[in-house]
Amino acid sequence: MSVLEKIKPATEKQRMLLAALKSKDADLIGAFGPSGTGKSLITCAYGIEAVQKGEYARFIVARPIVDVKAEKEFTAAELGEFYYKLASDYLFDLLQDYVSREELASLIESGKVVLADLNFLRGRTFDRSLVFLDDAQLASPLTLTEMLIRVGTDSKLVVAGDPVFQVREGEELNGAALAREVLSNEEKAVVIDFGVKDIVRPGAKRGFKLAMEMRLRRRKLSEEEKRVMDIAYVHAPDADIITVVMLKDLKEKYELSNVPDALIVSKEGRLGRLIGRNGERINKIEKETGLFLRGVELSTNFLDLVIALHPLTWLRKYIIDVDIVGPNLEVVIDADEYPRFVGRKGSHVRFIDEALRRMMGIGVRAVSQRVQKGRKRR
Repeated sequence: MSVLEKIKPATEKQRMLLAALKSKDADLIGAFGPSGTGKSLITCAYGIEAVQKGEYARFIVARPIVDVKAEKEFTAAELGEFYYKLASDYLFDLLQDYVSREELASLIESGKVVLADLNFLRGRTFDRSLVFLDDAQLASPLTLTEMLIRVGTDSKLVVAGDPVFQVREGEELNGAALAREVLSNEEKAVVIDFGVKDIVRPGAKRGFKLAMEMRLRRRKLSEEEKRVMDIAYVHAPDADIITVVMLKDLKEKYELSNVPDALIVSKEGRLGRLIGRNGERINKIEKETGLFLRGVELSTNFLDLVIALHPLTWLRKYIIDVDIVGPNLEVVIDADEYPRFVGRKGSHVRFIDEALRRMMGIGVRAVSQRVQKGRKRR
């Protein structure tokens, strides 16, 4: 039984990726989204089978080897054989249920599977090869350029990465986000965006939520945000507050009224402790701070977050879907209510966009969709 026969695509996005890998019309493929969605598994499984069947001469795998704590990328020259052990372990971890370690070692030994160091690409050419750049968010723009140049005759390049949460601290445009921009609308290129709803690996969705939480807990609070948090804990000592995001300046900037002066983000399942019975706790916090506040639980249900920031909370029932798409949070809304969601001169969506960027470094994009009468919304 071949590798791909053992792996059945679990989601529509995985099926789209596999179709693009098999297509003769796609020379460039971008697969972007959270960890656990199957981007690497599907690509590597196809790559192994493709070289075994002789469809490609080589399967080139390139992935930054990064010390997560130090955020330092290492080269093969620095690590020696340990570099290639880490790279081969990555492949085996992905494919251990489908390919034996001995079979994988044999493919590497024969040169059918090549573990390439991204730092030493100049001068190389990959003909008749499937070239895979994984964890592109950790790659530099120069590396991306070199990778595109090195792809030769009868070859295909696949770039995968998470442009939102697995990025280096402080980077505004990481390698995955840049690659997505470059590949979008490029001739013979296919870009597939995986969202949180596409996560299939056990534990990965919880890991994604915890990664969001850690990012928010690391936010440096302003003095006003610290004041709101301190007062909130006075009136709700058992609440688990992740962060406070001041929005009063954005509220004034876009001349909005029914949006919060500050958003208090609590751990999932703890919002009731912040609000209190009949809202008495949040009311006391508002009275002491002199601010209009809203609370929201941090979860992978981004709809709650969007509604907590929107002035027209009743629009919730007209929102069809909310998920990560590329570097943004995409909100799909009934076309009839799209103008109300976006607001006059885009004020509503621009407010939410700036609020989310301030909060977790992602923007928002609104998309209208015509809903057939009588169709049930998600």
